[in-house]
Amino acid sequence: MVWLLLGGAIVAEVIATSLLKFTEGFTRLWPTLVCLLLYGIAFLFLAQSTAHGMQVGIAYALWSAIGTTAIVAVGVAFLGEPISMIKIIGVALVVAGVVILNIAAS
Repeated sequence: MVWLLLGGAIVAEVIATSLLKFTEGFTRLWPTLVCLLLYGIAFLFLAQSTAHGMQVGIAYALWSAIGTTAIVAVGVAFLGEPISMIKIIGVALVVAGVVILNIAAS
C-alpha cells in the first residue's frame, strides 16, 4: 500500500511539474489549476505513504530522486530541453544518493 501511495505521489508530481511551462508563470487558468491540484495530490499521497509506515527520509528521497529523473526525461523527450553529460552525471549522483540512503535504512 505504501508503495502505491508513493508511486501515485511521484506520478502526480511529475505531471504537475511537466505542466509548469504551460502555466506561463501561473497566468493561464486551466493549466495552473490542474498543476496545483496535482501538486496537492502528490503531497497528499506522500503524506499518506509516511502515515502508513514508510520512513519520511526514504519516502522523500525516493519521491525526489525518481521525480527528478523522470522530469529530466520528460524535459528532453517532450519539452525540447537539451541533454548533456553533466545532466546525466547529476541524475546519476541523485540516484546513487537514494540507493545509499536505502542501504543505510535497512
